[in-house]
Amino acid sequence: MKRALIQFDEETYNKLRQTAFDRKQSISAVVREMVNKGLVTGKKKKYKSPRDFSFIGAGTSQQRRRAPVSEHHDDALAEIYDALRKNK
Repeated sequence: MKRALIQFDEETYNKLRQTAFDRKQSISAVVREMVNKGLVTGKKKKYKSPRDFSFIGAGTSQQRRRAPVSEHHDDALAEIYDALRKNK
């Protein structure tokens, strides 16, 4: 088995703890079971036509002088870091 660190908000943790108590299992056992169940039964949507991809292009960005951002993202990040260093 592999170990993983997972953080839960207070409400989720309390529900998980109560579920483990009710089932007389450890919290780890309950989490493993739920994750496994979600991975096995998780249904993936099958796209069949171009209409199924209507979400593509739904967002827009103002790339300005860095267009296309996909090629100049390192420059944009460097500018942000420079600005942060100057403000210190």
